Amino acid sequence: MRLIRKGMVVAVGAALLAGCSTTPPPPPPVVAQPKPQELPYRWTQGNAPQAHKDSLALFGPVSMKPGDYYWASAMPESGEAKVVIDLLTQRFYIYRGDKLAGMSTISSGKKGHETPLGFWKIFRKQVKGFSRKYDNAPMPYMQMYDEMGIAFHGGKLPGYPASHGCVRLPVEFAKKLYGLTKLGTEVIIEG
Repeated sequence: MRLIRKGMVVAVGAALLAGCSTTPPPPPPVVAQPKPQELPYRWTQGNAPQAHKDSLALFGPVSMKPGDYYWASAMPESGEAKVVIDLLTQRFYIYRGDKLAGMSTISSGKKGHETPLGFWKIFRKQVKGFSRKYDNAPMPYMQMYDEMGIAFHGGKLPGYPASHGCVRLPVEFAKKLYGLTKLGTEVIIEG
């Protein structure tokens, strides 16, 4: 024989009714999302991080192997060209006006021959350029921006900094880029 107390029945009944309540549960506590990790740039004015954001907006999150590049499906119609080079991520970005037109992998200067950071302007262009310093090495679609002979041009892309200071690009990218820039085009190098 079981003995049930009156108070116990009331408590059990109240608990069952509470489970059927139509009152919504309280919202979960707000958990702060971690801030994206900032890359450890030695020097930046914000151009390289912005170029990365612009590339995500235009091309989405893409995985790039050495030699890969992308062009916008619709080339911006007007505006001056501007180059942004990110030594930290080994990426090259070309803008037309304020719109990103393309991006590419690069190989910049190796240790002891680092590609210089800063603001530059293209002052010499040659379709068939050759290095005066390094055994007449070919520099196809060369665009020089530094008085010491540093330029960006088509070349080998091993996936890491390997040049004597120049910025190597995939040859087909360098060829199309050559037609977008002119003498005086701004070049920004951060890293």
